[in-house]
Amino acid sequence: MASIRRTLSPAYHDRSYQNGAGFSSPSHRLLPNGNNKHFGPPSSSSSSTHLPLIFTAVNFVYRKGWRRSLCRCLFFFVIGCVFGITPFGHIDTDIHATDFAFNELKPPHVTRQLDDQMVTSVSLGVVNTRLQEQEHEAAAATDSIEPLKQLIVVTPTYNRGLQAYFLNRLGQVLRLVKPPLVWIVVEEKTASFETAEILRKTGVMYRHVVSTRNFTNVKDRGVHQRNAALEHIERHKLDGIAFFADDDNVYTLELFESLRTISRFGTWPVAMLAQSKNKAILEGPVCNGSQVIGWHTNEKSKRLRRFHVDMSGFAFNSTILWDSKRWKRPFSNPVRQLDKVKEGFQETTFIEQVVEDESQMEGIPPGCSRIMNWHLHIDTGNLVYPKGWLLEKNLEVTLPIK
Repeated sequence: MASIRRTLSPAYHDRSYQNGAGFSSPSHRLLPNGNNKHFGPPSSSSSSTHLPLIFTAVNFVYRKGWRRSLCRCLFFFVIGCVFGITPFGHIDTDIHATDFAFNELKPPHVTRQLDDQMVTSVSLGVVNTRLQEQEHEAAAATDSIEPLKQLIVVTPTYNRGLQAYFLNRLGQVLRLVKPPLVWIVVEEKTASFETAEILRKTGVMYRHVVSTRNFTNVKDRGVHQRNAALEHIERHKLDGIAFFADDDNVYTLELFESLRTISRFGTWPVAMLAQSKNKAILEGPVCNGSQVIGWHTNEKSKRLRRFHVDMSGFAFNSTILWDSKRWKRPFSNPVRQLDKVKEGFQETTFIEQVVEDESQMEGIPPGCSRIMNWHLHIDTGNLVYPKGWLLEKNLEVTLPIK
């Protein structure tokens, strides 16, 4: 008799039996090795407890169906997108250009009445006016300040014991005088290197001039030296106040500052040490303000002079030497000191060539009340260097120190 075997229904695949035996479903074959023992309890020899949990989760998803979960996710994703793009409420889509425009800022309206005149240009008057006023004030101050007159100091010198001392002393005084100033130093015959070295060290603008005239028949050797300086001034047409300053005299700074106030010819009193060296005498003008009204004199031999003044007691405008038309001189002969007159008359004969009388003179300082230079008669002819100062072979001499 034939036996008929029916296949089991799927409804019974998961059915449990009373005897505890499990029916093996075809789905078990998809698992690894197709064996059910992997889903059993963990063995005592396994060291990891996470592996059974993972297989349990995979079995659960497979049984429940992964397609169902994927459909649910896609469904809710689509619903969220629809709600996200769906507008809620009323939105005004009409956007006008004036919605983003700012209010125009305008200055307040000011009503100002103007004349009929038309304004053609506008200038920054506040700043420019002040700058122009400052410039005008500076220009006016500059115009009001007259430049200082140049001083032309003429000094004759010669080789003697105290020559270096005298030149250095006078040079230090001239160094303190405000410029412009030119110092004309005149030597006889040749220009010595020692004098040139002293002049360079003073820091004063100078001109080193040499007089080549014969000095044998001249009582005052400074006559030709001063004439050489006068020729230099006339040749180069130096403009300033010329002053004969001997190197052995003593001068104050006030004297040189007062020289710049002279217009034509100025004079002042000079204190002189008498030949006897026991008293001082005064020689020069007597003044009423700046007007010369008389002369100081104490020596009988000099009472015949027209003008009683020392060689370092007067100064004059140097343009008199080369511009006779300006000063209306009656003759055009060069102004020079005379070498054939008696000693002590060189001053008066020279002044007579420059001015006619006291009316053309100016007394300085006002009233001729102060002494601004001294004339010391120091005889240096017999003065020699002390013993041991002058050595012929300085490099070969050894001096003991005591």
